Amino acid sequence: MAERSSLVRLQEEYDVEVEWKGFELNPETPRGGISLDQLFPGRGEAMRAHAEQFGRSFGVSLKVPARMSNTRRVLAVTEWAKDQGRFQAFHQAAMEAYWRRGEDLESPDVLARLAEQAGLPGEGARGAMDSPEYQARLDTLRDEARRDSVRGIPTFFIGKTRVVGCQPYEAFEQAVQLAGARRRQ
Repeated sequence: MAERSSLVRLQEEYDVEVEWKGFELNPETPRGGISLDQLFPGRGEAMRAHAEQFGRSFGVSLKVPARMSNTRRVLAVTEWAKDQGRFQAFHQAAMEAYWRRGEDLESPDVLARLAEQAGLPGEGARGAMDSPEYQARLDTLRDEARRDSVRGIPTFFIGKTRVVGCQPYEAFEQAVQLAGARRRQ
């Protein structure tokens, strides 16, 4: 995950603004998460192996957790990090923690530590994770996702093009070109 993301690369190479929005894939996931075996009876381990192999095809080593987490707390802290001007650093720390180390992104201690890693106060993260302000913002994003028929994450809206899931850089580059973005000089 320490690799430069496709979106960061796009912003460096093209005259394009990128706004990240935290959509929940499975909003009904209970606090504490749900095991992949419970969610996908008899297929949980195979799905983890497939995701790890998929990551390797992009040159990324993943450690897919055995549980699907409820993402509301981490998304709330991410919204707070955006407000503090530390989105990229927090987002990177959270992605590394979850996908590389299998950490629990619902844990207040983990989220506070990741915030500190991103140059933010841990106590601020603790305050943001269940804050009515940030929870309301997530509700608005959930409504937006429903309205726009988001069925997978990540989903990228680039002009009139929608890019869904983990895609090679070329898919994003084609979308920004179709949207009329110009390459930076």
